[in-house]
Amino acid sequence: MLKKLEQILLDFEKQVKQVKTPADLDNVKSIYAGKDSPLTQVLKNLREVDPETRKLVGEKANETKTKIFGQINQIQDDFKYAELKKQLENEKVDLTLPGINLTKGTKHPLNLVIEEIADIFKGLGYDMIDGTEFETDEFCFQKLNLPVGHPARDMQDTFYVDKNTVLRTHCTNMTARLLTNLAKTKVAEKNLAAISYGNVFRRDDDDATHSHQFTQIDGFAVGKKISFANLKWILEYMCKRLFAPTTEIRMRPSYFPFTEPSVEVDITCVTCAGLGCKICKFTGWIEILGAGMIAPEVIELNGLDPSQVGGLAFGIGVERVAMLKFGIKNIRDFYENDTRFLQQFKFFGD
Repeated sequence: MLKKLEQILLDFEKQVKQVKTPADLDNVKSIYAGKDSPLTQVLKNLREVDPETRKLVGEKANETKTKIFGQINQIQDDFKYAELKKQLENEKVDLTLPGINLTKGTKHPLNLVIEEIADIFKGLGYDMIDGTEFETDEFCFQKLNLPVGHPARDMQDTFYVDKNTVLRTHCTNMTARLLTNLAKTKVAEKNLAAISYGNVFRRDDDDATHSHQFTQIDGFAVGKKISFANLKWILEYMCKRLFAPTTEIRMRPSYFPFTEPSVEVDITCVTCAGLGCKICKFTGWIEILGAGMIAPEVIELNGLDPSQVGGLAFGIGVERVAMLKFGIKNIRDFYENDTRFLQQFKFFGD
């Protein structure tokens, strides 16, 4: 058996010298390192020899196995290195080629509008807050004079998460929360002015100006001497700052469950300055937001005394303002993440 092991090693070394390709190596490997190799047969027959010879044969067999597998692994590594070297030569980087200019990010037009409105109202002493997009039925509806079964709930086209949780349909939910917190404070003067902003959700995507998810800003102010004149001044001031100093507003009677009286607010057309065009359907006016005085029922539902505290409120669709300011025709452009669209706004807000 010792002579047979020596012969196996000699035959292997003779054949391995003829290996030129990975296929040649696989062939040698199958002959000398496979399950039916001569070396394997020697190891299987060890039980037939006496113990003393078995020890010598075992040591020789391990030595032979180490040499065979060592050479096979070395040649295998040489082939891998040669293949990698060839691949690197073919994929060599030409350092003289011009680089790729990466597109820089820009502020989204909706963020530009939110920041602009925030600056306006911060200057008036309003707080700027955001809030939860998941809201309870109580704060989204009930505390805003929309009890269970109220027909005006149908106006909201609500997404219900479960029986008592909704995706908020307006940012007015934060008005209810802030009024409730205000009622719990021990300060004598119940004065507060705030702007809440964020995503709202409704089942409404019938045309290019509507979407099931959009961005809204709701504002309110409460105090002892809040009047409709305050509301008119604030909205006129905001619209002149947002669009142009010559912008005029028009208020039309409307209905919202949480305000009384309620108004729809129009501005002079941003395209024709009130002269009449296709954009404003030749009326000279464009609807911009809804507003009103906070209903006494809402004041009371949130724990305050309507005989002592009054308030004003308004809601602005951010997409609506952005579409008018920037001449955007389709609301879906805001959400498609097309860098060509976003690049148009890189010089705004600097």
